[in-house]
Amino acid sequence: MAQIFHRSANTLSRATIFGAIFIIGFILWVIGGIVRSPYFTNQGITRAQTVPFSHQHHVAGLGIDCRYCHTSVENSSFAGIPPTSTCMNCHAQIWTNASMLEPVRASFRSGKPLVWSRVHRLPDFVHFNHSIHVAKGIGCASCHGRVDKMNLMYQASPLTMEWCLSCHRAPEKQIRPREEVFNMAYVAKDQETLGPQLVKQYNVQRLTHCSTCHY
Repeated sequence: MAQIFHRSANTLSRATIFGAIFIIGFILWVIGGIVRSPYFTNQGITRAQTVPFSHQHHVAGLGIDCRYCHTSVENSSFAGIPPTSTCMNCHAQIWTNASMLEPVRASFRSGKPLVWSRVHRLPDFVHFNHSIHVAKGIGCASCHGRVDKMNLMYQASPLTMEWCLSCHRAPEKQIRPREEVFNMAYVAKDQETLGPQLVKQYNVQRLTHCSTCHY
């Protein structure tokens, strides 16, 4: 029987098959890069707010503790957004005529809450509990970054599942004494020694099952 295809077709078919494999691999690599990029995760992106609130000024400059505004962070899954009355505890006395604070004063007069643009947003199918992480010695800065250095708030971490699991698999790298959870400038002198000790002391489990966050 006569040969239908020329011998060169064998080389062409091999090149096509291997080329397709490399092309598919490249496409998957590009997709992986996109889903990890700030375009997808919103990492490092500031958002316009009704009032340009500066964490740097309030935390580093004035020394206000996180819990003064985020009152439920120790006992609730949600850290809490302060009501306007909390702002007015100070601003009824200082910067009383500042034009950029007029939305705060108007909200206090009307009782209508300010509308903030949320910076850290997880998908609806992800459950995150602030109180558990605080109780287990995970500092605010571990997830939110050095907010005391942020003039305008932005998302410091990617908040991807891969990023969360990196801590769940090795909590000893991030854990700190409970009394240092709200200390933005805390740096352990010997984390390699202290970490495993605190993991044991606080009974921290390496929870990596899907149902830990998805239920």
